[in-house]
Amino acid sequence: MKKKKRKQIDPDMPVGKLTLVKDFLPPPSKLIFPNDTVKVTISLKASSVGFFKYQAAKHHTKYQKMIRKVLDEYAMRYKAA
Repeated sequence: MKKKKRKQIDPDMPVGKLTLVKDFLPPPSKLIFPNDTVKVTISLKASSVGFFKYQAAKHHTKYQKMIRKVLDEYAMRYKAA
């Protein structure tokens, strides 16, 4: 008894009925949300910067972003209502 040879299926080819879907995603320029940021120069203790650099490396992010987040959270908590 011979086994039937299976037809090879290309994994990159669609299977079944296809339906065209209108592009619903916004262009990249509409995905950028402006941040109201101001560049500042500040002197910090080396140990503080070292802490943020270590934590940032551990969590695969930038230490400046972490410091900015801490300052933003502090300001939001104590901002005058």
